[in-house]
Parts: sequence; structure tokens; C-alpha cells
Amino acid sequence: MARPRSFDEKQVLDAIRDQFWDAGYAETSLEDLMRVSGLGKGSLYAAFGDKRQLFLRTLRGYTEESHGYLRRALAETPRALDALRMLFESPIDDPAGTRRGCLMANSTCELGNHDQDVLDHAHRTYETSTALIAGCVARAQREGDLPADADPIALARALLAAQQGLVFMSRTGMDTDTLLATARSLAAQLLPDPSGD
Repeated sequence: MARPRSFDEKQVLDAIRDQFWDAGYAETSLEDLMRVSGLGKGSLYAAFGDKRQLFLRTLRGYTEESHGYLRRALAETPRALDALRMLFESPIDDPAGTRRGCLMANSTCELGNHDQDVLDHAHRTYETSTALIAGCVARAQREGDLPADADPIALARALLAAQQGLVFMSRTGMDTDTLLATARSLAAQLLPDPSGD
């Protein structure tokens, strides 16, 4: 009869995700994974598989959590235009995020050229993000805050590309004031307020 697990699976996976996020895939060793998880090699592999399986699992968990956050933020903001503007400033509001960047983007840069699973996951991730943002664009159109003839998918892709550019720039050490000014400039150009507020 198998022994029940004596560890918190979410806590372990979060610690492993943070290790990959901080160091990257190649620079994370089995010893690193054992150290941050508190598990021995046998327990780690029995519970989660090898390093690559662990990485893909934590990457999927990261994107699911990110999409959940994005879905709630876009839906719960009373005015859709404000929700879309929030896309630009939310990464700057997170000091850890400005240092780390986006785990999905980091992983795509590191592994996308030679790991088809990572590349496929990145494609699905950005398509889902685009669809969520496009839904909010359509709501802003219904609310009269964006032109009715704008293509929601095309604008969503532009917004996502601009937002990811800000995340990348934050990793270069750009100061918060400059990042914020850049975010507001992007928002003003891509999402002009029809009321002039």
C-alpha cells in the first residue's frame, strides 16, 4: 500500500516554478529542485517526473493562473477601457515582476527554438490571452469607448505586443518612472479616451 504524500503539492510546485523563473531552465539543476522543494530525488521524480516534465507542468500552471487573473481583471473592472489600460500598468505595479519578466516569455526566448512543446504552449498561451483581451475590446466598443469598426483581434494583438514589450523593457533595469511614462504613452496611442478624461 502506497504511503500518502506528506508534502503540500501546490507549495512544492510554486517553489519549483520560482526556481525556473529566477534561473531559467538550463541553469536549474536537479540539486536546485531538491533544495527548493525539500524533496529527495526519488520522491521528486515519483511525484512529478523528471526535470522537463516538472518544468512543463509548472509552466502550464503559471499560464493557467495568469489567464485566471487576466480573465477576472478584465471582467471585474466596471469600464472596459480602464481594464484595457490596466494591462500596461499592472506589470509595473509588481516589483518582482519587473525583475523577473514573464515566465512564459522568458521560457519561449530560452527554449522556443529547439523545444516544440514549449513553442506550442507559447502559441496557445498568447492565442488565449489575445482572445481574452479581444473580448474586453468588444465590450469597450459596446460601451462606446472604442470605434465600432475596429477589429477586436487585431487591436488585442497590438495591446498584447505592447504590454509584453513593456515587460521586456522592465528587465533591462529601466526605472519605474520611465516605464510608467512609456505605459501611459502607449495607452494614449492605442486606447484614446473618447471623453478626453
